[in-house]
Amino acid sequence: MAATSKSRRLFDSSLVRQALAGSFRKLDPRRQVRNPVMFTVFVGSLLTSCLGIESLLFGGHESAGFVLSISAWLWFTLIFANFAEALAEGRGKAQADTLRKMKRDVEAKRLDAPDRNSACRTMLASQLRKGDVVLVETGDLVPADGEVIEGVASVDESAITGESAPVIRESGGDRSSVTGGTRVLSDWLIVRVSTNPGEAFLDRMIALVEGAKRQKTPNEIALDILLAALTIVFLVACTTLLPFSKYSVQTAGQGHPITISVVVALLVCLIPTTIGGLLSAIGIAGMDRMIRSNVIATSGRAVEAAGDVDVLLLDKTGTITLGNRQAVEFIPAPGVDLDALVDVAQLASLADETPEGRSIVVLAKEKYGLRGRNVHELGATFVPFSAQTRLSGVQLDGREIRKGETEAVEAFVRQHGGQTASEVRRAAEEIAKRGGTPLVVAEGGNALGVVHLKDIVKGGIKERFVQLRRMGIKTVMITGDNPLTAAAIAAEAGVDDFLAQATPEAKLKMIRSYQAEGRLVAMTGDGTNDSPALAQADVAVAMNSGTQAAKEAGNMVDLDSNPTKLIEIVEIGKQLLMTRGALTTFSLANDVAKYFAVIPAAFASTYPVLGRLNVMRLTTPESAVMSAVIFNALIIVMLIPLALRGVSYRPVGAERLLRDHMLVYGLGGLFTPFIGIKVVDLFLFAVGLT
Repeated sequence: MAATSKSRRLFDSSLVRQALAGSFRKLDPRRQVRNPVMFTVFVGSLLTSCLGIESLLFGGHESAGFVLSISAWLWFTLIFANFAEALAEGRGKAQADTLRKMKRDVEAKRLDAPDRNSACRTMLASQLRKGDVVLVETGDLVPADGEVIEGVASVDESAITGESAPVIRESGGDRSSVTGGTRVLSDWLIVRVSTNPGEAFLDRMIALVEGAKRQKTPNEIALDILLAALTIVFLVACTTLLPFSKYSVQTAGQGHPITISVVVALLVCLIPTTIGGLLSAIGIAGMDRMIRSNVIATSGRAVEAAGDVDVLLLDKTGTITLGNRQAVEFIPAPGVDLDALVDVAQLASLADETPEGRSIVVLAKEKYGLRGRNVHELGATFVPFSAQTRLSGVQLDGREIRKGETEAVEAFVRQHGGQTASEVRRAAEEIAKRGGTPLVVAEGGNALGVVHLKDIVKGGIKERFVQLRRMGIKTVMITGDNPLTAAAIAAEAGVDDFLAQATPEAKLKMIRSYQAEGRLVAMTGDGTNDSPALAQADVAVAMNSGTQAAKEAGNMVDLDSNPTKLIEIVEIGKQLLMTRGALTTFSLANDVAKYFAVIPAAFASTYPVLGRLNVMRLTTPESAVMSAVIFNALIIVMLIPLALRGVSYRPVGAERLLRDHMLVYGLGGLFTPFIGIKVVDLFLFAVGLT
């Protein structure tokens, strides 16, 4: 999916054809009335069409060609406003079509009981119901969304995420969720189905990416109200111009009153048609950019909220750090030879398959030249880590070697009649203060020293936090580490604050505290224990690899299960708001310039003296009106790529962003119509249409 969506060009030929057809379907008055600005253009187009046909058949005060030309360009304006929305919707529907191709009714192996050896019955996946238990073996497609209740297997999720690397799914923990349509590559899983037919994750994604089903956000509704208010104000103003013009002509005894077609053209040019025609496309395109980043947003509200976020809660492991602690140093106890400590630490880690254990073996080999050994060839018995003892190690030729937390090893040493040297405790405390994790190594009653494990902060993450700080966003690291370790990692990574020894209650309390201050909070999570905080956060990004509870609590799902995606989501949200703000600024400034072009021309027949205000030196009053209408239509076409692609994102403060928008889009919107209308006027004169 990712590869397909990211490779689509902005104007794919098939999407353009579909959007053009959709532009005409959207001329249905029931759809047009949803957008007050464009509905006004729609009514004006109908009115001028009727007036043009009347002039053509029966004659009148106005040239039929002039009125029909205005009508044609008003229809053009309307159709291309519809085209922008239809193209944005089409890009989302193309994503849905791609997802639909993944759907297939596969066979499922339904078990009578959650036991691999229980009776199994083959049935279609569409017949499964929530709570059913199925067996999925090597090569099988997962028939439905669910939770792994037994087994461990490698799963290919490329059909959903676009990533070729398989992932491990297992019962318990935060990696137990599986998605229908993915394939088991090795081993087997027993899965409890968590959805009924039509409610699966793939079905929800298809519904979500359908642009036509998108709901408007509060800010977008507020902008709609503003645009409607401006439209009503100009509508009232313009409708009074016709009787005023007739009264002025009767009073003065000279001149000609303004015509209805000119009043309609004036109204369409003055109301904010540019932003009115592009507003829906901007919102839909924002969701589309999320989808292209492999993030499914459950609503446009979530995308927009991401742009207003000012507090980011980020998990330490896998987000700020690489996720696995690495051994970086061996510190021997007084009187203990360094090589002896390295040898014993390696022996204790030979059968330890954790990343930390493997890193101890690698460090001993690479830095101290100690060749790796096989614990089974040595006849040793591996002692696995347990939550009760908080120790691991080996039994070898009567030797009892252990490594683990300081307190646990001290207790082990005391049990064997020894005492841990104060220097060992101080070394462990110093490592913790520096943000590391100390592992004390002991043999029998002797504490031999400490292994320094360190969380490796991701490269470039500190610079990202600097950018966020410039944007006015506070970053908070969440970790289960002790406060000393958390403080050291927070300082190295450059976050603004941290929450140590985080519990679900503590996360929830912190989010509510920030929200009580009027701040918008975003966080990411993948476990059931994250669900309360995800449900409370304004922007909650659940990992696709996480539990079903986490995905249901969030308002976004990251298909890549990349915790750092939260930063990218905020950038996309801000880009959406920046794009809307930029085009709104341009549209309103645009209307000011068109005022100076159209008003003098419109009333030139009523008040010939107004010809002195023709500062643009337009050829004729008819040419001025026609040029303004044509420019008003063409500017929407020219801005469609910007509405779909979005304004380039830059991490700057609100004050500077407002200044830049006023300089670029405000002044641009003010001067562009003067140039554009004059160019159109010269073209009309050159081809003899005026």
